[in-house]
This record gives sequence, structure tokens and C-alpha cells, in this order.
Amino acid sequence: MSVDKDTVRRIARLARLALDESQIAAMESELNAMLAWVEQLQEVDCAGVEPMTSVVAQRLRMRDDIVNDGGYPDDLMKNAPLSEEHFFVVPKVVE
Repeated sequence: MSVDKDTVRRIARLARLALDESQIAAMESELNAMLAWVEQLQEVDCAGVEPMTSVVAQRLRMRDDIVNDGGYPDDLMKNAPLSEEHFFVVPKVVE
């Protein structure tokens, strides 16, 4: 696939970019170089390659999901300007 000047103008308009004629020519060559690189990547045989998130195999460290500070709703609500049944009461903002 190749990009021409009309396509560059359309892309620039869609991206809300103001490009003059000298910039359009430069952008045309840059976009064509990017597309050539993508076409080159499509030639790589990646059948049988496992998807990965990093070049180094990593395992996430897991921790126990333990409540370590809580169970004090009365103490928590002491500083609330308005509360009801251990919930904060806020003014209605959406009608």
C-alpha cells in the first residue's frame, strides 16, 4: 500500500493538523516508510510463537487478600459532615 498527497491531506484533516505543501511531501514519505516497515513485519513467520507481555518470563507475586485495617465504621464516620447508616451523604448533583 502506498500513500499519496491526497491521502496525506485527508489524514491531516481528520487529525485536525494544519500542514502546508512542504510538510505534506515530508509526511507522505514518512507514512510510506512506516507502511513499508509494517509490510516487512507481516513477512515474519510467527506460527507457534506464544504471545508474551515481556521479553523476560515473569510471574506476578501474589499476596493474601487480608483485611488489615477496617471494621471501624463508627470511627470512620466521625469526620463525615453528613452520614446515614455508615454511608457518606452528599448533595444531589444529577437530576
